[in-house]
Amino acid sequence: MMALFEELITSYGYIAIFIVLALGLFSLPVPDELMILLVGYFTKIGLFHYSLTFAVVCIGSFIGMMFSYFIGKRAGRPLLDWLGRWMSAPRKWSDKAEKWIEKYGATAIIVSYFIPGMRHFAGYFCGMSRMSMKTYAFYTSISVGTWSLIFLTIGRFF
Repeated sequence: MMALFEELITSYGYIAIFIVLALGLFSLPVPDELMILLVGYFTKIGLFHYSLTFAVVCIGSFIGMMFSYFIGKRAGRPLLDWLGRWMSAPRKWSDKAEKWIEKYGATAIIVSYFIPGMRHFAGYFCGMSRMSMKTYAFYTSISVGTWSLIFLTIGRFF
């Protein structure tokens, strides 16, 4: 899988990074952390510019998260139940996650971004819980920026 990402990224550059991240947060099985570590390494060897890569990673991730939020807000529980059946996830998991988002709000957005798998569904739950778009966008941007900075920088050390 990583060889495919490496080829996509080296062939199509910043646009591939953007698309993979935007779609990855739409719950496609994309190993985001590994890809960002690889891209961070590519900034070290001069294949990409660090600042531009950081911006592309942030924008792609943010758009993917906002898309998930809007789907959750529009489609809500029926879509989540369908996805749960498709992915063999028990309803109790989604109920727990939904309660966690409702209880902790903004903190849940930030924390969930650093939990692989949870980040992919946080947008749906925030949309379903009718969290305001402004609040969601603000805390998502903090999460995206922090996550991107950490993984890109770690990738530069390899």
